[in-house]
Amino acid sequence: MDNLETQTSEGQNSNLVNIASIGGDGIGPEVVQATQPVIDELANRSDLNITFNLTEVNYSGIDYERDGTLFDENLELALRDNDLILFGALGTPSIPPGILERGVILAMRTAFDQAVNVRPVRLYPGVSSPVKGVTPEVCDIVFVRENLEGTYAGSGSSVHENGECEVALQESINTASIIRRTVKYAFSLAQHRRKKLTLCHKSNILQAAGTLWQRIVDEESQHFPSVEVDYVNADAMCIHLPLDPGRFDVIVTDNLFGDILTDLGAMVQGGIGLAASANINVERKAPSMVEGVHGSAPDIAGRGWACPYATMLSLAMGLAHCGHMRAAQAIEDAVVAEIQAQPIISGPDLPGGTQGVGERIAERVRNGESRELPGSLLDALALSRT
Repeated sequence: MDNLETQTSEGQNSNLVNIASIGGDGIGPEVVQATQPVIDELANRSDLNITFNLTEVNYSGIDYERDGTLFDENLELALRDNDLILFGALGTPSIPPGILERGVILAMRTAFDQAVNVRPVRLYPGVSSPVKGVTPEVCDIVFVRENLEGTYAGSGSSVHENGECEVALQESINTASIIRRTVKYAFSLAQHRRKKLTLCHKSNILQAAGTLWQRIVDEESQHFPSVEVDYVNADAMCIHLPLDPGRFDVIVTDNLFGDILTDLGAMVQGGIGLAASANINVERKAPSMVEGVHGSAPDIAGRGWACPYATMLSLAMGLAHCGHMRAAQAIEDAVVAEIQAQPIISGPDLPGGTQGVGERIAERVRNGESRELPGSLLDALALSRT
C-alpha cells in the first residue's frame, strides 16, 4: 500500500489534506467536534506522514430560515478547493422536509460531481446485530449507489391540486454514461475485495431503466472477468440482506433503492449510529463529502447522546479515497477497539458523552492501537482511485 500513500490525482507527492467541516443542525456540530481530536492525533503521528488544513464552514438551517440561503455561489466557493467535506447533518423540525435535502445536499452532490455514494454494511466485532445469527464473519457488504440521478434528479409536477382528480407526476432519469461510471467503480471495488458484484434493481417492473442498468453491467463485466455477477430484485433484497448477508460483497444499485436498502443494512450492522457514507468524486477533481447517515436527530441534540463513530468511519473512507490508507486504517482500528471496550453505541448511558468518545478514540489513535480487519473496504477504496 505504500505506493498509494500521499499521491494526489496529478501524481504529485503531498501529505496535505484540505478538509472543510460543516456541523449543520442538531447533533451534526457535536459529532464533527468530537472528530476534531482524532484529526489532531493523526497529524501528530509522524509515521502517518499526513497533515491537515481544516476549515470550518458555517451553514445550518438557521441560514435558510434567516434569509433563504441554500447551496449558493458563496457556499460552493468556500468548499470547492478542498479534498474532503466533513459533514455533520442538516434538518430542523421548523423547515419542511425536502428543502435542505434538495437545496443543499443534492445540489452539493451535483455541483461537485459526487457521482458515487459508498455505504458499507459491516458488523464490527463487539457489536450485536438485531438479526439472529448474523456475525461479523458474514456481514461485510458495500453498497455502491448511483448518486446524481433517478427520481432524485427528475422533476415533479401536480395538476388539479387538492381535488379528487389530483395527479402527481415524478420523473426518474437514467443516463447511460452516469450509470456506467457507477458500475465501473463498483466493479473496481469488487475486484479488490471478494470479487462478487450484485446488481439490485426492479427490472421486472421498471423495464426501461432496469434493462439499461443490466446491459451496462453486462458490458462492463467483460473488463472484470474475475468478478462474479448476479442480480437481485430490490424487494427480494429486503429478504436476502438480513437473512443471508454473507451472500453479498459489492451491491450496485440506483439512487432510490440505494437510499432505502442501506438503512435496512444499517439495522443489520447494529444501528444507524455505525452507518458511514462517502459521496465520491471519482476523478478527485472536486471535493468528496463524507457523513454519517444518522441525520440531525434534533430530539437528542445537545445532550451528548450521539455517538460519533459513523462520522469518524466516514472520514476514514474519505482519507482512503484520497490515498492516505494508513491514516484511514488508524481511525478504523481505533473505533473498533473502542467498540470492543465500550459496546454502548449511543444514548444517555454513553460513557463520557459524545465528546468523551471522541477523546478516547483520539487516544487510541495516538497509541497506535491495531484491530486490523480482513478485507477492509478501506483497502479497496484506496486501490480503486483513478
